[in-house]
Amino acid sequence: MIQKPSLLVSAVNMIDELPLTEGDTKGDLYEYLLGKLTTAGINGQFRTPRHIIRLMVELLDPKPTETVADPACGTGGFLVGVMEHLLRQHTSPEGVIEHPVNGHVEKTYTGDLLEGHWEHIRTRMFHGFDFDATMLRIAAMNLLLHGVDAPDIHYQDTLSCNFTDKFPDKASNGFDLILANPPFKGSLDEEDVHPTLLRKVKTKKTELLFIVLILRMLKNGGRCAVVVPDGVLFGSSKAHQALRQYLVEENQLEGVISLPSGVFKPYAGVSTAILIFTKGGRTDDVFFYDLNDDGFSLDDKRTPLYDSNFAGDLPDALAQWKARNPNQDTDRSDKAFFVSAKEIAENKFELAINRYKETVYQEEQYDPPKKILERMKDLEAEIMRDIDELEREMQ
Repeated sequence: MIQKPSLLVSAVNMIDELPLTEGDTKGDLYEYLLGKLTTAGINGQFRTPRHIIRLMVELLDPKPTETVADPACGTGGFLVGVMEHLLRQHTSPEGVIEHPVNGHVEKTYTGDLLEGHWEHIRTRMFHGFDFDATMLRIAAMNLLLHGVDAPDIHYQDTLSCNFTDKFPDKASNGFDLILANPPFKGSLDEEDVHPTLLRKVKTKKTELLFIVLILRMLKNGGRCAVVVPDGVLFGSSKAHQALRQYLVEENQLEGVISLPSGVFKPYAGVSTAILIFTKGGRTDDVFFYDLNDDGFSLDDKRTPLYDSNFAGDLPDALAQWKARNPNQDTDRSDKAFFVSAKEIAENKFELAINRYKETVYQEEQYDPPKKILERMKDLEAEIMRDIDELEREMQ
């Protein structure tokens, strides 16, 4: 409620001064406001940082002809990230609009090379699901402000028995891409879980069920990048091992990118990783990357450490992924390396990077204890001489 007419006038005047016609200011403003939602939801919901979204989108490199879904879309961050990626990748040099903002130049990408794809992008490309009606309204508005006129957003608990698959095209029988950061915590009653999910992994844990769900929603050859808690990578229960075995033996697990534990602060301090996989095929070798610096401090404040929001280890992780080669990336003391599916199977399908990464210790040379004692005696004698001199000066 705006209680006073003068307050409304003041608000309208301030909004009138905003450069809302330049670039994607409305979308940026909306995302900024979403970033100020500091409370996490009761179902383990929290906002995925935009630089992590961008990394995951760039890893999959979506094409304008594909369909993209998020089974737990929240505010629509991943879907918006895909739209921004399409604009960056499909704008000619002449189509980039530059405008000065606070002493530096910002670029707006018009997507002028997407001619012929706009109808698909605006009406059929983006699909989101969530069981929080408020989040769905936010997601729909977010996509609308970023140029997606008619996003396919559904109020749906995607793990439940009453979930009806909303595929974009029955003939395609699935989505091309899925990007997600599903809820980590919580468990469901078995009666509420869709039976097709329990056939593969008998569990109540949502973080495991969502991986099975994603594989069900993808078409054969469809690709996924998903955030999972570290427990998924090394959990010793039958369900954890069965899921990892399913990923490695019946699908193509392509990459595991380990994230630092403070990435989701202040919402959660849990250690996480990004899993990248393709439905179907087979796994020969898995790419591992040890990402320690995401460009922000790892405390609750999450202060930027660089001028760019896409900095730290993020550009290197992306470059190493694009140039990955199982025959060359064999040094396990590096940030990036490959592990064979055979070795992973021998280790109960564990995917935690510390299981395979080699730590190189540098040997330190120390003086013999006698020499150290002699130096300590000399220091003590020097201190006593200084104390005696101070006493004499005080007399």
